[in-house]
Amino acid sequence: GKPRVVSIKTAGSVSEEQLLGDLASIEQGSEHPLASAILAGARERNLELTKAADFHSLAGRGITGKIRGKLVVAGNEALFAERGVLLGDLQKQAEELRSRGQTVIFVASEGQATGLVGIADPVKASTVAALTQLKKIGIRIVMLTGDSRATASAVAREIGIQEFEAEVLPEKKSEAVSRLQKQGRIVAMAGDGINDAPALAQANVGIAMGTGTDVAIESGGITLVKGDLAGIVRARKLSRATMTNIRQNLFFAFIYNSIGVPIAAGILYPFFGLLLSPILAAAAMSLSSVSVIGNSLRLRKIRL
Repeated sequence: GKPRVVSIKTAGSVSEEQLLGDLASIEQGSEHPLASAILAGARERNLELTKAADFHSLAGRGITGKIRGKLVVAGNEALFAERGVLLGDLQKQAEELRSRGQTVIFVASEGQATGLVGIADPVKASTVAALTQLKKIGIRIVMLTGDSRATASAVAREIGIQEFEAEVLPEKKSEAVSRLQKQGRIVAMAGDGINDAPALAQANVGIAMGTGTDVAIESGGITLVKGDLAGIVRARKLSRATMTNIRQNLFFAFIYNSIGVPIAAGILYPFFGLLLSPILAAAAMSLSSVSVIGNSLRLRKIRL
């Protein structure tokens, strides 16, 4: 679905507007899919944003930047623990939001936690149906996410996925794909964020969401323009139909030549006095090409 800001919790005397304004200001330099949700939330509240200085993106952990000379840090617990920032009551509030399937981003200013923002990514109506169809045809589905285990578990229950790995860093996603490949599996990876790019490149088939970042789209071999997982089912149907069509075209391309060329060379002449005239040979060659083209055009009529 389309992520949006649904919860804001503040600490101390910080207002919700100040918290979201600081977060949105540093998110202006981020390519993470959730950045657009935060910026949209700030626009809805008509907040005036400040251009951040010294912006840094820390893969799998968060971002930092200076707003009006103050260092603002936004990210997960790992980043805050690394910087020695205490979360206090925010930790408990975060767990509650995660149990509802929200992604939590902590915010700190000058080494003090100022609050958190909860982002929900509503599941599209077509997602569960698409996953059900993929399961029916024997495809094993594993969800890889950088979110916490609580959030991942809530989302997995909602969409009917039994296997998932949570708190996965970007490089670990590609390692997870590689691990499955070493087991002899053919892996298709679907993703939309900059953190998914390494895994998309590692997979046998990289499927990027058209609603995602440019980096992800460039890393994927297939782009689902609408960003809908139902497109994976359609892409598989089309790929299978295409492979069947290719095999049929190879048959049509060779059957005329395998029969016509020996006859034209006179293989039947000693026995039956039969030769293939140049006109018939040319017609057979043309018919071969027409058969291949006509058969290929049938792909346009396949119901996806």
